[in-house]
Amino acid sequence: MNDELVQAALEECRERMHKAVEHARADFASVRTGRATPALVERLKVDYYGQEVPLQQLAGFQIPEPRVLVITPYDKGAMKAIERAISSSDLGVNPANDGAVIRLVFPELTQERRKEFVKVVRQRAEDGRVAVRNVRRASRHELEGLEKEGDLSSDELDRAEKELEKLTHELVGEIDRLLASKEKELLEL
Repeated sequence: MNDELVQAALEECRERMHKAVEHARADFASVRTGRATPALVERLKVDYYGQEVPLQQLAGFQIPEPRVLVITPYDKGAMKAIERAISSSDLGVNPANDGAVIRLVFPELTQERRKEFVKVVRQRAEDGRVAVRNVRRASRHELEGLEKEGDLSSDELDRAEKELEKLTHELVGEIDRLLASKEKELLEL
């Protein structure tokens, strides 16, 4: 019984930590690197008939050239709203509308801008690490509560905490690897 409680708590912790890592991965994808990618705009919120809707639900994406992203709205009536959302975002590109599609041409990044993006990515990585550690702390409190209730011995608690530490180090390491990869991508010319 005790082992099942520990395993259930650890499994829930593992799932929540993986979600934090996936969130960090998605955050990294939304930082531009000089190449066009749908990840830069697909989560942009568009005011679509009074509702805030992610762009990925309103349009399809193509990349005909490395620095050009073509957005094809499913509903032509959403064209102006999509353009407004892109213009008001921090992407630094001007949407070109030809009546059927919206083209985004991404300029080459300057070295200074690349360094700014590296700082942004490092901050997002730190946010991801903090999220993983917060999950660890919540799980540790839950396990300590089980020990206080008598459902867990101190030896079982020690083993569970070691497992938590191992999992935390593994997933923080994953975030660090994602960060290193994104920094390399940002700094290569």
